[in-house]
Amino acid sequence: MRKSLLLSGLVLALTACDSSQPSFSGPYADEDGNLRYGDLRFKPCALDGSALNAVEAHCAKLKVPEDHDAPNGRQIELAIALVPATGQAEADPMLFIAGGPGQSALESYPLVHDAFADAVRNRHVLLVDARGTGGSHPLKCKDREGKSGVGDSVDASSGAAREFAERCRDALGKSSDLRRYTTGDHIRDLDLVRRTLGVAQLNLVGVSYGTRVAQQFAKRYPQQTRTVTLDSVVPNTLVLGQEHARNLDAALKLQFSRCKADAGCKRNLGDPSELLARVRERLQSGGLTAVRFRDPVSGEWKEETPSFGHLALLLRLYAYQPQAAAMLPMILHDADQGRYETLLAQAGMLNDDLSESIMHGMQLSVSCSEDHELKRDRIDDDTVLGGEFVDFVLAQCAVWPTGKRDPIFREPLRGATPVLAISGEFDPVTPPRYGDEVIKPLPNGRHLVLPGQGHSVLGVGCMPKLFAQFIETADAKALDASCLKRLQATPPFAGAYGWEP
Repeated sequence: MRKSLLLSGLVLALTACDSSQPSFSGPYADEDGNLRYGDLRFKPCALDGSALNAVEAHCAKLKVPEDHDAPNGRQIELAIALVPATGQAEADPMLFIAGGPGQSALESYPLVHDAFADAVRNRHVLLVDARGTGGSHPLKCKDREGKSGVGDSVDASSGAAREFAERCRDALGKSSDLRRYTTGDHIRDLDLVRRTLGVAQLNLVGVSYGTRVAQQFAKRYPQQTRTVTLDSVVPNTLVLGQEHARNLDAALKLQFSRCKADAGCKRNLGDPSELLARVRERLQSGGLTAVRFRDPVSGEWKEETPSFGHLALLLRLYAYQPQAAAMLPMILHDADQGRYETLLAQAGMLNDDLSESIMHGMQLSVSCSEDHELKRDRIDDDTVLGGEFVDFVLAQCAVWPTGKRDPIFREPLRGATPVLAISGEFDPVTPPRYGDEVIKPLPNGRHLVLPGQGHSVLGVGCMPKLFAQFIETADAKALDASCLKRLQATPPFAGAYGWEP
């Protein structure tokens, strides 16, 4: 009875005319009680980001050619989900595009669902796992123990990274043409999904690497693109990874300056830049003994020897969010005092999360095919990460099959498409200057910078309302964004109890 009532209510929300008419371009309930949208049949499902933020949805599968230029060849399945509008829906859905590269849209969406709360009132949210991720023929690499891996363990050398990529390539290559899992292939999938649903236009919403996908789609299919929202912008001109080390240094400098300007943080912890220099030197020198610590997730006791790899991983990923970055001075202070337990526990948790959320095979297919200009640059030698990150990627790409890149791939998005770009002031990987670059040639574009924020900011403060207004009006320049001025960065921790009042 409950299922019947839910479906009846859903159909009323989804349709603006007689739901018995199969010719209607929007979703309708078929004779079996499933949801039909164009030529796809959806069944009820839950997008389970976690037990606390699962999202009710409808899921479907669509077979597509692995090689779009050989439509009679091997087929792969795409995982698709629809989060229905809560009110009467417009004909043009929002398409959420996840980051990475290598993240699943269906798995990532629950984390940003609240950011769509206003926009979803009159538009459906469409999710498509990029080929090679999630439920779309995932290209998941395994380590020697058979666990999920990204080839990015805390102390992996370039040689170990290359060997990991070779094993992953040989295993995945048995059932996949690894040259066919690039951004170009993904946008062709997305347009095929659009046509299968019978949708004329899409509102693209990309986060991080997803902003590159959105720009490439809008460039190739301008008539099928109504609006573009870019959260944490990746310019088409950027070689992924080339500026990562120097961007991180700039973000850490901004974060650390806040501790030096805070009386409690400076008094209790000292200068974070000096702490980092000492801890880094000690870890790179080696010779430390194993430390016993408790896993923050499982609670089990573990034992590891502190290394620079642990510190580099923590700096890279904690800097993404100011709430986490606020803890860095305290963690560095403890490590400087010889207390490495927190550093090891947090680095281990981050490494496990990264291994589960990123399909490293797809990530390599994208990066190695599209960013082959990546090279070691002397300018990185004096940064915290140095050139090791670039060396790591180059070692893997040296043995990974590569596909073709669109000849105009590097060209910026141009034209009259309405575009809203948003950036966090302290973003360590896609700093605000990237948003400025992308918006510059777009007459109907606008770039908003959220004060004190980091990476992925669509759900911060009043941004969900501004986003919904943009989707409704397709006019970024008309938005009153003064509400963003109320945003503030998280104060730096002054000790284990947090920040001082």
